[in-house]
Amino acid sequence: MKTLLEIITIEMEKAFEDAGYDASLAKVTLSNRPDLCEYQCNGAMAGAKTYKKAPIMIAEDVVSRLEGNSCFASAEAVKPGFINLKLAPEFVSGYLNDMAADEKLGVEEETRPKTIIIDYGGPNVAKPLHVGHLRSAIIGESVKRIMRFKGNKVLGDIHLGDWGYQMGLIITELKKRQPELPYFDEAFTGEYPAEAPFTISELEEIYPTASAYAKEHEDYREEALHATYLLQNGYRGYRALWHHIMNVSVTDLKKNYEKLDVHFDLWKGESDAQEYIPDMVKRLKDEGYARYDEGALVVDVQEESDNKEVPPCMILKSDGAALYDTTDLATLVEREKDYHPDEVIYVVDKRQELHFIQVFRCAKKTGIIPNETELKFLGFGTMNGKDGKPFKTREGGVMRLENLIREIDEEMYRKIMDNRTVEEEEAKRTAETVGLAAIKYGDLSNQASKDYIFDVDRFTSFEGNTGPYILYTIVRIKSILNKYVEAGGTLGGLEIRPAEDLYEKALMLQAVKFNDVINAVYEETAPHKICAYIYELANEFNKFYHETKILSEEDEQRKAGYIALLGLVKSVLETCIDLLGFDAPERM
Repeated sequence: MKTLLEIITIEMEKAFEDAGYDASLAKVTLSNRPDLCEYQCNGAMAGAKTYKKAPIMIAEDVVSRLEGNSCFASAEAVKPGFINLKLAPEFVSGYLNDMAADEKLGVEEETRPKTIIIDYGGPNVAKPLHVGHLRSAIIGESVKRIMRFKGNKVLGDIHLGDWGYQMGLIITELKKRQPELPYFDEAFTGEYPAEAPFTISELEEIYPTASAYAKEHEDYREEALHATYLLQNGYRGYRALWHHIMNVSVTDLKKNYEKLDVHFDLWKGESDAQEYIPDMVKRLKDEGYARYDEGALVVDVQEESDNKEVPPCMILKSDGAALYDTTDLATLVEREKDYHPDEVIYVVDKRQELHFIQVFRCAKKTGIIPNETELKFLGFGTMNGKDGKPFKTREGGVMRLENLIREIDEEMYRKIMDNRTVEEEEAKRTAETVGLAAIKYGDLSNQASKDYIFDVDRFTSFEGNTGPYILYTIVRIKSILNKYVEAGGTLGGLEIRPAEDLYEKALMLQAVKFNDVINAVYEETAPHKICAYIYELANEFNKFYHETKILSEEDEQRKAGYIALLGLVKSVLETCIDLLGFDAPERM
């Protein structure tokens, strides 16, 4: 179904044409003076020069053609040439009833759905998830859900860091500690053990120990580099160890991402791209795209329109080793072969923008992906502490993600128990649900590219622009609907009635924006706009709630209309928080 803004615009286009003016002037926007009107059109101002008329004369001509139009309660021409519009209550309630009857609340799916791959997550195996992984996971999950909601086929890929120097470090440290293991015996031809020779806790300790030692001991570093080389070239014992590292790490990663309600369709990594690198490199050489520069193989990606230098995309280092450029390009080769995506979205730290400019240009220039395939860089800013610096533990280290989640959950549990409205066990479950909303909403309510302050006290508050406030509003609506049913009412077959006061109409006018908001969020890949919208919707509901006798309304038809409206508002809020990646409890 068309968005409300589209319907109003069509009506205005007809009015402009009937008055003898170009329909392109009929652009309608939300009013920037809500005290005067709800929507406005400034096309008469733009048309004055073309038609050599005063803007107010054009505006009056158009307004005269809107008399009797069922969409508008009033249309007024205001000097110097604005057209102020107020919607008819019957039109608004009719639109809301159409939304309520539609499975997706009126949001139209793509007529030609796209295949979209979202590259988000990106943790290195054998390392614990920390707060630095939070934004990629939260933003990527929301973008995935938004793209799917519009009817596209979407694949989320974690794109693990599983093939680099850190693997050589782990192998070298294991060899130092347990040289008797069969993985290090070149003469061993039997079956390697099914169980890994380490736990996830041991593995997470091994890597930083090895990394620190390698920085101080060149011979150890060289050994680790050689172990990496042997692994990548198929040495049997090291491949077996690598499988152990992967199994133990991925099991732990899945557990932690599950706590965040973040889910990947593809658990691929840099290692999956390895088999595509030799043929890709050969083709880039054979077809003249690549050249040698001081021993390194590069592809030039500078363009005439660039204001500053964009360095060549490095395909191989001078020693023949692959880099991130190489594996990212080879991953695109693999994705094109397996999925033929129409779009690939990378949700990564904004400081990696130059790397992706190089990779995208190289991929297009060399035909790794077709020209029409859209490659999108969604760069996010840093999550900072109250001191404005990257978020740390109280001791100054990088905080593990599971510890942050636990800290938020404990704070929510304390606040819920202070209210003493639920039993202890229910309070724990509710704290996890509300805690997740606090984390995700706290992140997503900021524009992705901006740095933001992670403030536990503010994010866990039940007041203000927070996840708990949104959930508290939903729970309040659920409570009203439940009481209506308990008193003998039924929620099926109810109809939203035209608004009878300002608070009811304000709530309705906010609810009808849903489709326009979702379309804007989709086009701009901007989850923060959902947060801004539902905060306003929650505010309008709470004003309506405080000013209206809902369940004690004596007029049964009016009461039923209120309940129908609340049912729709609940559906809109629940749909939006699902797109953000969290849900609401039954009670708080």
